[in-house]
Amino acid sequence: MADHSFSDGVPSDAVEAAKNASNTEKLTDQVMQNPRVLAALQERLDNVPHTPSSYIETLPKAVKRRINALKQLQVRCAHIEAKFYEEVHDLERKYAALYQPLFDKRREFITGDVEPTDAESEWHSENEEEEKLAGDMKNKVVITEKEAATAEEPNPKGIPEFWFTIFRNVDMLSELVQEYDEPILKHLQDIKVKFSDPGQPMSFVLEFHFEPNDYFTNSVLTKTYKMKSEPDKADPFSFEGPEIVDCDGCTIDWKKGKNVTVKTIKKKQKHKGRGTVRTITKQVPNESFFNFFNPLKGKSDEDSEFTLASDFEIGHFFRERIVPRAVLYFTGEAIEDDDNELEGDEEGEDEDDAEINPKVGNFGATQTYLLCYTLRLLKMFPTLRQ
Repeated sequence: MADHSFSDGVPSDAVEAAKNASNTEKLTDQVMQNPRVLAALQERLDNVPHTPSSYIETLPKAVKRRINALKQLQVRCAHIEAKFYEEVHDLERKYAALYQPLFDKRREFITGDVEPTDAESEWHSENEEEEKLAGDMKNKVVITEKEAATAEEPNPKGIPEFWFTIFRNVDMLSELVQEYDEPILKHLQDIKVKFSDPGQPMSFVLEFHFEPNDYFTNSVLTKTYKMKSEPDKADPFSFEGPEIVDCDGCTIDWKKGKNVTVKTIKKKQKHKGRGTVRTITKQVPNESFFNFFNPLKGKSDEDSEFTLASDFEIGHFFRERIVPRAVLYFTGEAIEDDDNELEGDEEGEDEDDAEINPKVGNFGATQTYLLCYTLRLLKMFPTLRQ
C-alpha cells in the first residue's frame, strides 16, 4: 500500500516536488552566473541565421510603408535603365555604320579583290628595333639568296582560309566544327553584324558570306537574335539589361547529297503480318556547325536550355569579339589577351576585397552589354549554375 503521509496537512509528494523545484532554480542561477556558460550561449545566439525577410517582418508598419515607397522608386529606376540600354543600342548602330567601310576593305584584302598599298601594309612591331638590327646583319650575308627565294615564293590570292583559321583558333567555335564542316567553312569570305533599324524592335543579325561552292546555293547564311530592354512586369527587380528573347536561323539550300546536318542510316524492319524483313534508309540529325542556323524552338528540357544558352553565348561572341577583332583572332593575339584577362581575374579573386581589378568596373558599352547578357542567361537557365 502506498504511503500517503502528510506534514502539516500537505502531502509529502508535494513537499518533495517543491524542494526539487527550488534546487533547480538555485542550480540554474549558479549556471547562468558562470561567464563561460554565458559566452557559449551568446555564441549560439549569434550563429542563429537571420534572413533579411525575417528582419523586415519585425519592422513597424510605418517603416514597411516607407520600404514599399522605395520599391516603387526602384521600379522607376529600372525603366530608366532600360531606356539607357536602348540608347546604347542606338549608339552601336551609329558606330557600326562608321566601322563598316573598314570591314568592307578588310574583306577585299582577305578575298584578294584588292591589294593593299605599301603604306597600308606597313606595320611596326614591338620588337622592331631588335628585328631591324638582326635583319641588317642577315641581309649583308644572304641578300642574294633572299632575292632568289622571294622570286620563287608562292603568292596566293588574298589570305587563304582566313575565317576558317579563326574557327580553328577559338575553342568555343572549334568545338562546334566537325571534320566534314571544314571544307565548307574554307569558302567563308566574311562575317557581318547588322543592327535593327531605328524604331524597330531591338535585334541584331549575323551574316555569313560564302563564295560559290559545291555544298549549297546560298551566298549568305543569317542568324537573327531578338532582344528586349524592358523590366518584366511580374518581376521588375530582375532587370539587369537587355536580354535575348528569341533567335531565328535561315533555310540552307543544300545541293543533292551535300547536307552535313543529317546523315542516312540503314534500319531493318520486320513486317508484322508476313514476318518478312526489309532494310529501309532513314535520315537522322547529324552534329554540325551548320545546325547553328537551325536553332531549337519550343523545347524546355535541361538539354535544350543549355543548347539555347550556348547559342546565345556564341552569337554574342561573334558580335562582340570575332567580327570587330578578326585579324587578332586569326593571328592568335586576341586569344592570348583573353587568356591573360582570365588569369588576371582569377588572381584578383584571391586578393583583398579592397583592391580593385583594373579589368573590372571599366566596361565599355559593349562589354557592359555582354556582362548583362551573361547574368540574364544564368537567370533564364538556372541549371547552368550547377
